[in-house]
Amino acid sequence: MNGFLDPRLQALVPLGQALRQRNYRFTTVTPATHARVNARPENQRAADLPGVFGWSRTFVDGVLGERMLALLEAGGLLRRHRNHWRSAVRWSSLDDLLFAHSAYPTLEPDAVFFGPDTYRFARALHQLLATSDGPVRRAVDIGCGAGPGAILLARACPRAEVSAVDINPRALDFTRANAQLAGVEQVQVRHSDLLANLDGEFDLILSNPPYLLDASERAYRHGGGELGCGLSLRIVEQALQRLGPGGRLLLYSGAAVVNGESVLRRRLEEMLDVPGWRWELQEIDPDVFGEELETPAYRHVERIAAVTLVLQRRD
Repeated sequence: MNGFLDPRLQALVPLGQALRQRNYRFTTVTPATHARVNARPENQRAADLPGVFGWSRTFVDGVLGERMLALLEAGGLLRRHRNHWRSAVRWSSLDDLLFAHSAYPTLEPDAVFFGPDTYRFARALHQLLATSDGPVRRAVDIGCGAGPGAILLARACPRAEVSAVDINPRALDFTRANAQLAGVEQVQVRHSDLLANLDGEFDLILSNPPYLLDASERAYRHGGGELGCGLSLRIVEQALQRLGPGGRLLLYSGAAVVNGESVLRRRLEEMLDVPGWRWELQEIDPDVFGEELETPAYRHVERIAAVTLVLQRRD
């Protein structure tokens, strides 16, 4: 695995190993659900590992053992909150793996998100690989975030050359640590705006890009373009240029629906009206991030759907 962890994050691997030894598990929920659960009076302070590393609650001395507390402090991941402590890193479980990412709430411009979209993306990847009709020799996860796509693919295809790329250095650090913890040393972690810093063709391109219009344009949320689909369409354009014969793109994204019409589908129909390709866009959840409909950017939107696009180049 190329690159070096930010010194602040070198503590992540032993911390993850310690959590795994304690059989730590946590399923990450939406930010809205997280806020509701943490607002309950009995949840003001963490009393166990999920409270500290999953729910991102403040905690007092004695909740964590000395070793975990020392690892957080050594990695610069321990925050003082009045008379309490708070972890600056969060851990989520997926399959039998643990993934480190940014603590809740993810307000920083370079925050690294992990949540329900990640679980749907992983499910779509498992389904794609189960129906694969050819070997995956070279693959890339665009906008890798905490690295779940690249890491799951590397585990499923141990002989494949797998790259994980992102424009966010903090995401690359998390991916490096998570890949090391998962034992998938063949993942090549690189800084790249989409595929700008990679050469050649790919058998498989994965991406779970941001797809919302975010007023602060945080990297993990802001998709830009028409109602958030700008980045997704850029990825499709790159796939049309960089997939080899028989190669496929798996894109997990969101689609704003206005007057019964999916904006993303309309744009894809225009873009993919070309010979030599086949594609399928499936709506896998009809209503996600409903709170966004209260913002000015979505005042005419009926709903936001979670969708998967599978695009394949014919041989």
